[in-house]
Amino acid sequence: MRHCIGIDVGGTTIKFGLFKEDGTLLAKWDIPTRTEGRKEKLYQDMADSVRAELAKHSMKVSDMIGIGVGIPGPVMPDGNIYALVNLGVYDLNLDKELPAYLDGVTVKAVNDANAAALGELWQGGGKGATSMALLTLGTGVGCGIIEEGKLIVGSYGMAGECGHIIVNPDEPVACNCGGHGCLEQYASATGIGRMGQKVLAESDAPSTLRRYEKLNAKNVLDAAKAGDALAIETVDRCMKYLGLAMAYISHVTDPQCFVIGGGVSKAGQYLLDVLDGHYRKYVNVQKAKAELRLATLGNDAGIYGAARLILGE
Repeated sequence: MRHCIGIDVGGTTIKFGLFKEDGTLLAKWDIPTRTEGRKEKLYQDMADSVRAELAKHSMKVSDMIGIGVGIPGPVMPDGNIYALVNLGVYDLNLDKELPAYLDGVTVKAVNDANAAALGELWQGGGKGATSMALLTLGTGVGCGIIEEGKLIVGSYGMAGECGHIIVNPDEPVACNCGGHGCLEQYASATGIGRMGQKVLAESDAPSTLRRYEKLNAKNVLDAAKAGDALAIETVDRCMKYLGLAMAYISHVTDPQCFVIGGGVSKAGQYLLDVLDGHYRKYVNVQKAKAELRLATLGNDAGIYGAARLILGE
C-alpha cells in the first residue's frame, strides 16, 4: 500500500495528515504557523515536522508518493503564488521550492478552499458526485468548484472566489476587498453577526438577541432555531443572498450538488432548509436542481483534499 501526505496551511496552524492511497487517514498532527516573514522558515518547519512524524511510523520521505499542500491564496497553474497575505510571505512556488527541503519528493500546491472541495468530494459530503461546489461559511466565504471530478482553478488561480460575488450592489458598507455587497458580507459567520445587529437596529421588537453586546453567527442561528422572530429574519436575509449566489454558480457550472461547510454549517439541516427555499426560487429556469448537502470532514477537509491532489483527482 502506497502512502502520501496532505498538508493544510492556515494562518495560525499547519495541519498534516498521513494517508494510505485508499483514503485511510493513518495519523494527523499540527504545528504552529511560523514564517517570520520568510518562506524558507515556512518550508523548513513543514519539512522538519514531516520527517519527525514519518520516523514514528518507520517511514522516510522517499517512501511517499508525494505531498499535497493546501495554501491560503491563489495558486497559478504553473505553481506560482504571488502572495500569502495572512502569512506575510510573497513570491512562492511550493511545487518547485519545497522539494529541496524534502529529498526531492513530488509536491503539489492548491488553494485551500479547492483542497477542501477535493476532500469533501473524495471522502466527505460530496462523495458519489462528479460535479460539486463547496461553500465554506467561516470568517469569510470560500468556494471550490469541481466539474467531472476535476478542479476548476481558472487561468489565474482565481476560479471559485465566490465570496466576492456581488449580491447587493446597493450595500453602503465596504467589504474587506474594497467592493460593496459581496456575498461574504452576508453569508459568512462575520456577515451573519453583522446582519443580526442591523436587523435589531431596524426594529423595536423584543428579541433574545438583545442580550448580547456583540452578536456572532452562533447566537443568531441558535436563536432562530429556538423561534426568535428577529433571528429568523436575519437568517432568512442572509440565506437569500447565499441562495442568489448559488443560482449564479448553477447557471454557469451546473453542479450536481452544493456542499455547505465551515463553522456556520453546524446549524445543520435547519440552515439547509432555509437556504434551499431561496436557492430554488432563483433557479426556476432549471428543472433539475442541485442537491444541498452538509460537509462532513470538518477541519480535516483540507488535508484530505491535499492528499487527493497527489493521488489523482
